[in-house]
Amino acid sequence: MGKIKVRTGRGTGTIEVDDSGKKWSGDEYKKVQAEKKKKSANRLVHTGRGTGSKRLGDIPEPKARPSTEGMTRVTGRGTGSRKSKNTGS
Repeated sequence: MGKIKVRTGRGTGTIEVDDSGKKWSGDEYKKVQAEKKKKSANRLVHTGRGTGSKRLGDIPEPKARPSTEGMTRVTGRGTGSRKSKNTGS
């Protein structure tokens, strides 16, 4: 793509790096996350304030968000409301 400037050393310096055009949100990032999880499935992850541990491959996949379309959403400190337009994921 091109070059971008990145701050270094507590904000006192800059370096130029190639812009790879990576996406850090949405479906593309979910694919990247899934690949990373598959590569490190045997690694231990600590849970519950460090008191428990699980293998990364044993953690279940996240569920899709349910649709709230048409439900009433309260707004403005509870004084107003509107219909939700969230169709879920």
